[in-house]
Amino acid sequence: MTATTDGSTGAVPPRAASAKKTTPASKKKEETAPSGDPTTQDAAEVPQDPAHRAIQRATDFLLSRQDAQGWWKGDLETNVTMDAEDLLLRQFLGILDEATTKAAALFIRGEQRDDGTWATFYGGPGELSTTIEAYVALRLAGDEPDAPHMARASAWVREQGGVAASRVFTRIWLALFGWWKWADLPELPPELIYFPKWFPLNIYDFGCWARQTIVPLTIVSAKQPVRPAPFPLDELHTDASDPNPQRPMAPAASWDGVFQRLDKALHAYHKVAPRRLRKAAMNSAARWIIERQENDGCWGGIQPPAVYSIIALHLLGYDLKHPVLREGLASLDRYAVWREDGARMIEACQSPVWDTCLATIALADAGLPADHPQLVKAADWLLSEQVVRPGDWSVRRPELAPGGWSFEFDNDNYPDMDDTAEVALALRRVRHPDPDRVDIAVERATHWNLGMQSKNGAWGAFDVDNTSAFPNRLPFCDFGEVIDPPSADVTAHVVEMLSVEGKAHDARTRRGVDWLLAEQEKDGSWFGRWGVNYVYGTGSVLPALVAAGLPGSHPAIRRAVSWLGSVQNEDGGWGEDLRSYRDVQEWSGRGTSTASQTAWALMALLAAGERDSKVVERGVDFLARTQAEDGSWDEPYFTGTGFPWDFSINYHLYRQVFPLTALGRYVHGEPFSGKGS
Repeated sequence: MTATTDGSTGAVPPRAASAKKTTPASKKKEETAPSGDPTTQDAAEVPQDPAHRAIQRATDFLLSRQDAQGWWKGDLETNVTMDAEDLLLRQFLGILDEATTKAAALFIRGEQRDDGTWATFYGGPGELSTTIEAYVALRLAGDEPDAPHMARASAWVREQGGVAASRVFTRIWLALFGWWKWADLPELPPELIYFPKWFPLNIYDFGCWARQTIVPLTIVSAKQPVRPAPFPLDELHTDASDPNPQRPMAPAASWDGVFQRLDKALHAYHKVAPRRLRKAAMNSAARWIIERQENDGCWGGIQPPAVYSIIALHLLGYDLKHPVLREGLASLDRYAVWREDGARMIEACQSPVWDTCLATIALADAGLPADHPQLVKAADWLLSEQVVRPGDWSVRRPELAPGGWSFEFDNDNYPDMDDTAEVALALRRVRHPDPDRVDIAVERATHWNLGMQSKNGAWGAFDVDNTSAFPNRLPFCDFGEVIDPPSADVTAHVVEMLSVEGKAHDARTRRGVDWLLAEQEKDGSWFGRWGVNYVYGTGSVLPALVAAGLPGSHPAIRRAVSWLGSVQNEDGGWGEDLRSYRDVQEWSGRGTSTASQTAWALMALLAAGERDSKVVERGVDFLARTQAEDGSWDEPYFTGTGFPWDFSINYHLYRQVFPLTALGRYVHGEPFSGKGS
């Protein structure tokens, strides 16, 4: 398998000098162009109806972006902490080179706002930790603190409370260079690795993304390394003589107070921890880390665990030429997207499985023949990516046979329910020359997803019943969501898949449906955990409920239809700002219209039987009217969610696949209903 950092949509937010067309970091993309394809119409034959014309152009555009191996992948854009921490890692390891520094700095500078800050999403407010990390990265690149853009940033940081008010992860990075005291950070003992699975705060109480990060950080916390600081950072403190002023503790009877006092006890333990026990715990944590390294050298297919795993293992004596670290560092280079002006953007992870199944669904629903060669090639690639060995999920489901799909190129430890459901839905749309192979793969996936149902009848993303209330209360865990409870969007996708597989009346599917109905908000919407936000949740749930047999007249569906109509924008589109995660009343369903969010709303309304409504007509018109001549859509806004509010994502392929899906269903009708039940 070959990973790439291809920016496969070609549509990049037009907001900075560095935001231009991207090229692969690891190799040139081999396009599978649709030229000469019998399904591609001559210009004179393209229907003049705007929806048909938009479908044809979008289909041609998407087909032209497929890799020769069968997959699609758009850039996954987050925020500049990825780039800043990459430079800090290289500085810590002593491998920071001039070319990488210059390219990363060019990107980071291009993302700075006029007020001197950096945000975590397009159009969002300045964010303290992101601004601090970006500032330090630019200092590493040679930007002087009295330069106007740097002075504006440091002044804003001081106004917000300085480094002392930043998140724990930011202060850990500063502690690595002596810019912050380890004693002033929450303690995270490596003995955590020995907590039994039934014990509170064992590592499997954390969501998989947090688990992969916390285990290596227990080693870092125990070692407390300090590399020589290349420069002081006094300008980032409100008072350089007292950078961490004392703050009153929460009341002892409160949960915050309990965990603050627990942290004090852990600090005391750090000073007296038995040396043999601590060494054994760190070695056990190291084995845990190494056992979970993927074939391509990464950890879980995401950047943060790789960064901290490399630091942790290096602190334990692993040389940078050791195969584990050598391959780990090489994997990080594959997260780099190089732009034409020389800027370098780091992806937090890559989304080829997700992008490929969504592209397959979009093209099939748009009317591409089910046996089209490029759909078959996509199906072949997806089939080759099925995870058929146990991973961390099997800790709580040891008897369950594997069969899921993960999000990334290489991530056999953490397949997820969402990708598995959508891949199965995609495979069922393809007329594959070996149907038995597809049947076996989908049946295996169906069995796995059913086995991963949580006890409340719903589905989380990666684990079963990952709902402990304790991890989020740790002083250490202030960086975003650290558990993986069931969500409406993932549950909806699984319910839709099960219904297509003939299990609409299965008791387990009905429990999922009942949970979704109970989770509907009073206004008729559903919360979106992995997409922004209520528009995404509602766009996911309505097609699932209809697939499961609920009629369009069902009260829950009618309430959702009414809500979608009430939040449609004047231009006919839909949009929702990420601030809806913080201020529901003000921002729920509200924001600048985007192609992807408009498509989600249309997919919901079409499933509910609203094809001929004025609301749908205006939404379709918005998509047709805002499409570029080459068949693409532009979308600088972030419509994907990593952690609600704390970590936001712009999936560059969302703007292509979802509008094409919605337009296809508008023109050709709802997708097939599956095997029946």
